[in-house]
Amino acid sequence: MKNYTALFLLSFLLTTGIHSQEVQIFTVQDFDLNGKVKTCLVITDYGRESFEFNKEGILTKTTTQYNDTDQDITYYKYDNGELVERRMESYKNNVLDASTSMANFYEIDTVPQRKVLEKIISYDKEFLEQQEYMYDDEGRLSKIITSNSDGVDETTFEYTPYKNELTTSTFTNGILEKTIRTSERKGPKGTLKVILTKEYIDGEPNIATEEVFNSAEKLVTSEYFQYDIEEKEFVSQKKLFYHYANGVLDKVVTKTVTTESAENYIFQFDSHEEKNWVKKIITPANEYTTRVIKYYPEEDHTTEPNEGRKK
Repeated sequence: MKNYTALFLLSFLLTTGIHSQEVQIFTVQDFDLNGKVKTCLVITDYGRESFEFNKEGILTKTTTQYNDTDQDITYYKYDNGELVERRMESYKNNVLDASTSMANFYEIDTVPQRKVLEKIISYDKEFLEQQEYMYDDEGRLSKIITSNSDGVDETTFEYTPYKNELTTSTFTNGILEKTIRTSERKGPKGTLKVILTKEYIDGEPNIATEEVFNSAEKLVTSEYFQYDIEEKEFVSQKKLFYHYANGVLDKVVTKTVTTESAENYIFQFDSHEEKNWVKKIITPANEYTTRVIKYYPEEDHTTEPNEGRKK
């Protein structure tokens, strides 16, 4: 099936643990931000992207600037805490491209179980795709029916608990596509959360990733596997080790069977009460990322001078 999702430079690179097929509402936390952030402009050597949030910390607008004349702008509209509309406008040579600009409309029904209907229409009035999301009694996504010019696809989700594990299996038209197993493991400094993701092609195993998070929900290792058809097992290709100093990423060590390399991270933080990093440097490549962050003014909760006094 075609993918009509807007291609952001940074949006989905900054988010973790989000299922790509489910309707999502993004917040400041998804972009590694703290506090009442109003706007965040991210500047790299390959482009700029700005994010705007409402006072509740929910994403309302994203602008991806590729050069002086080309940009994508995405608007998010909500009603009673639900995403009801998303518009992606693509500008080329400072002119709106109606054929690649599109609007996503969402209709929500909660009786008897939650159901979301998404319709995707281009700005030149061409119907692109419709997706129907259905949820089970526990509020978990159970099925997605996708309809477009290529036909109809059905994606189903199965949830299998076992002791302290939960495996979510994704099937497309009855063929296994992905499994995600979330479990807990005892570590020297507390309980670790382990997420093992296996991806399949035509139902056959292909690649896998294992991520381990500490009790502070910081990623400590990520290991990448390729399926060996002859050995009939997943074989490790590389493993990354994440090191922190005072809760801030300090170094990432990458190991393979024959090599080992390291990247060091240097962060500069702003002076806001809930601090955010405004500059990141990765060495030895000397990659720079700058963030310009603006905040909503803090609300004044001070008591009126005469409040509580007897007349």
